[in-house]
Parts: sequence; C-alpha cells; structure tokens
Amino acid sequence: MNETKNKTECQTKTGLILEGGALRGLFTAGILDVFMEKNITFDGLIGVSAGACFGCNFKSRQLGRVIRYNKRFAKDPRYCSWKSLLTTGDLFGANFCYRTLPKELDIFDTEAFENNPMEFHIAATDANTGKSVYKKLTKADDTTLDWIRASASMPLVSRAVEIDGNHYLDGGLSDGIPIKYFESLGFNKNIVITTRPRGYRKFPRKSLSFLKPLFRKYPKVFTALKTRHTWYNETLQYIDKKVAEGNTISIAPKEPLEISRVCHDPDVMQRVYELGRATAIENFFSSTEQEEKLRQFLS
Repeated sequence: MNETKNKTECQTKTGLILEGGALRGLFTAGILDVFMEKNITFDGLIGVSAGACFGCNFKSRQLGRVIRYNKRFAKDPRYCSWKSLLTTGDLFGANFCYRTLPKELDIFDTEAFENNPMEFHIAATDANTGKSVYKKLTKADDTTLDWIRASASMPLVSRAVEIDGNHYLDGGLSDGIPIKYFESLGFNKNIVITTRPRGYRKFPRKSLSFLKPLFRKYPKVFTALKTRHTWYNETLQYIDKKVAEGNTISIAPKEPLEISRVCHDPDVMQRVYELGRATAIENFFSSTEQEEKLRQFLS
C-alpha cells in the first residue's frame, strides 16, 4: 500500500504554462514551433488569453500555423480592427477569428487536437465575480472555441462571452500565469513561458480610476484590474522560487518585445516569432548536452 502511494507521489507529470499578452504571444508561438520540430511533448498545457489561442495549435500539432494566419490576416479588418470593434463589439472579430478562420480559411485540425493525449486547459475570468475559472477542453467543437475566445476577451475591447448562461472575460485579469492551479492538478515538472522580460514587474495604474464608469455592468472586473499587479508580481516571485527548487523552467524574452497588442505589420510579427524560436534554441537546443538535459527534466 505504502509502496503504491510513494510511486504515485513521485510520478512525474509535466506541464506547459503559457502567459498571454495579445500579439506578444507570437514569441511563445516561436518557442512552441521549435518544441514541435524537436518532438518535445508534455502531459498537459494551460494557456491564458493568447496563450490559449496559440497553445491549442500545439495540441493539434500544427507547426507554423500561428505565424502563418497572423501574417496572412494582419491587415484584414475582419480579423482585428477598430471597424470590427465598432460594428461587432470585438476588436478581434469573434465570428471571423473563431469560426470563419479555423473552419474555412486556415483549417484547425480538430481530429489531431482530440487524438492528442496531452491535456489542454484554459483560464478565464468570471465577469460577474472577477474570479478565475479553469476549464479542461477535450473536444474541438464550437464550445471549446468559445472558451478559448473567453480566455482572450480583453475588457473594453471585447464583449463578455456567454457560455451556459455565464459571462467570461480575459483570464489574464485574475490568473495570468496559472502555475499554482496546474500544480494543484498534479503537474509537478513545469515549463512556464512568459512574454515580458525577466525581472518585469507590474505597478498600480494611477489612471485606472477614470475607467471605472466603463465597468458599471461588471464592477468585479474593475476590482480585478485594480489588484492585478499584486497577484501578478507574487506569481512571478513564486515562479522564481520553483525554478530555484529545480522543478520549474522559466522562459522569457531578454528584452521588451516591442510589439503592440494590436499590430498590422507582418514583418514585426515575424521578428517577434523569430525571437521566440531563437530563445528556444539558445536555451534548449544549442548543444546535444543541453537538449538531453531538457529531455531528462521532462522524463
């Protein structure tokens, strides 16, 4: 009995945790593509916002898809534009991004997504409570696409996403780097990819109070925004602690990525993506010994 228990407790369960950051997530996409090229796999992935939107392609094993469709539709007003915000209520067009694009224009491989045994989770924020909501997604259906959209629906430039009578917004409002949640599920060896430079910290936004009237419908979301810097900085400190203990690897850009949340320049997108690829190669694949060390960590 005790031997069985100890074996279970010592079992390695590997996780990949992806922060959001809108188009800063192209840095993450570059890393994920290198992982796919090298056949690096995980037991589970949890993505927030862009981490969810781009991370689902890691589960469907669609190498290159993220940078391809972002560049292809960079200047398409249906994809992302102020026109889309004014006419639909979403800066990133919901119907275009989560229905037309994956089903008609750059096909999302639903069969590969569902057949991949890697668990796929997202984090969103309950718009009424301001609290985190986590969802494990197994089917590549419209509901899954709605959950991914919910995780990436930035307040003020997106409508809250209704699912089963509840309303959800961007997961980055309440738990942008859900390492503690993933650990609670038993993922004890994790790689965390963030899209801000190492050492970055958030500070209170003094001008935030002027936005309060815009949150009359969801006042708890405004409260979450006001306190976000506190939990975010605490999470970064916690990640540093786990790295020091040896059961977490943290990957971050060396410098600010210099890409806005809304970008229509394919060349800028490609540059950020290539930075991600270069970071993955530098950290894990610049030598045989380095690659073996990564594989041992994930074994």
